[in-house]
Amino acid sequence: MEVILIQDVDNLGARNEVVKVKNGYARNYLLPRQLAVENNPSNKKQLEERMKQLKKKEEKMLAQINSVIEKIKEAPLKIGAKTGTSGKIFGSVTSLQISRAIREQKGYDIDRKKISIVDEVKELGTYKANIDFGSGHTTEVEFEVVAE
Repeated sequence: MEVILIQDVDNLGARNEVVKVKNGYARNYLLPRQLAVENNPSNKKQLEERMKQLKKKEEKMLAQINSVIEKIKEAPLKIGAKTGTSGKIFGSVTSLQISRAIREQKGYDIDRKKISIVDEVKELGTYKANIDFGSGHTTEVEFEVVAE
């Protein structure tokens, strides 16, 4: 029996995928728990419509991500840090500080968990960080650590 998965099912397939399973597995497990629907012309048409909507939504999100990337890459971020006399900073710069700098200087709110710093920041200077927007879209951002 062929079914269209409504949700991801371990060891079987991903959402919106058409898979072939045994009749008993479909009738006794997948269909009652609403993990899948039977593969018939009506459900197939609904699947095609869902896929079209997902594609449009993904294209719109990709355009937004590209505009954010362009805006962030325009100029390096400036992050203030307290320093000693030798130019070393007290503590280090974290992804939270980078997230706040992006919000204040560029106007975009990016979750700190999506930001990873390439090198450890312990002195004044220019450094790089990676921002992961999800679904394979990442960008590298330069930021400059200046004395407060």
